Amino acid sequence: MTDATLRHSLLDDRHRAAGGRMVPFGGWDMPLRYGSVLEEHMACRQGAVVFDVSHLGSVWVRGEGALAALQGLLTNDLTKIGPGGSQYTHLLSAEDASVVDDIIVWWVTDVDFLVIPNASNTAPARAALATAAAAERATVEDVTGSRSLLAVQGPEARARLSTVFPDAAKVARLDVGWDGDILVGGTGYTGEDGVELFVRAGREGEVWDALVNAGITPAGLGARDTLRLEMGYPLHGHELGPGITPLQAGLGWVVGWDKPGFQGRAALAAEKAQGVSRRLTGVLLEDRQLPRDGCTVLIDGEPAGTVTSGNLSPVLGRGVALAFLPPKTPPGTVVQVDIRGRTATGQTVKPPFVKGGL
Repeated sequence: MTDATLRHSLLDDRHRAAGGRMVPFGGWDMPLRYGSVLEEHMACRQGAVVFDVSHLGSVWVRGEGALAALQGLLTNDLTKIGPGGSQYTHLLSAEDASVVDDIIVWWVTDVDFLVIPNASNTAPARAALATAAAAERATVEDVTGSRSLLAVQGPEARARLSTVFPDAAKVARLDVGWDGDILVGGTGYTGEDGVELFVRAGREGEVWDALVNAGITPAGLGARDTLRLEMGYPLHGHELGPGITPLQAGLGWVVGWDKPGFQGRAALAAEKAQGVSRRLTGVLLEDRQLPRDGCTVLIDGEPAGTVTSGNLSPVLGRGVALAFLPPKTPPGTVVQVDIRGRTATGQTVKPPFVKGGL
């Protein structure tokens, strides 16, 4: 995309003033880093950081039929939580159960749900939500462009947040609450404790400044990616996407098999009965070599799978990767990763690679 077609966060001026290195991501111009990715990563593991994640979508589904619409569309079972809770879930392709998107749902009131899809998938998710909502007499409103979404994460996140937004700091893990007119979810993507703040347009600068002045370090998408990789969290377009089902990704727990149905259920049930042909696995290298997306993984000298995400773990100082391998590959299996013609030795592990605060 060109600079003219990229969308911009409402906090774009703050990022540039802070020296943010801006990069295209999911159709948005977002900060990759402000200084060192390593320093921002460790600030999250040891202190507190704030990410601008406004590139994620924000779609309200409202009305008496909203719950029925979401239950019939998405994989997970919302009745396991209830109002005031949040849930991770998937939107599947009806044809082959591929993950169209992985989504967070905040159940705000009995009839109000905030659905948070990934940036590049907001349009297809919104379209699917609109179809499901129309059948249940619910309404859909995309408010992505009229709010900011900020993720405050780290072992010190709540303590520092409490000095400026005390009610936000009290919202528990996977709960949803309010701090004045700021909607707060106890969610995140780093493995550390913290919350995400849904801030209406006009207040974003004030809120961002208050967080930074409270000692919360701005962090960019580079650290967000290395943090989620250390935890083994999937990224759409890598561990999830076309041809990849929740069962292959090791995320069967997001499937509500006991509810009447959801889009893609028949195809997913068929795969469950047959058994998956591959499964997402962690790979921990012996040294600091950097495995990358697309690298071949070999077992006993034979190609066995492909890396979907890889990088250096700042905490471990070793290369880590996620890869699709044969489904019965046990933890501790010795593997080699072909990195541009060089062989890096490691072993399979069950993520997370690093124990986060959660």
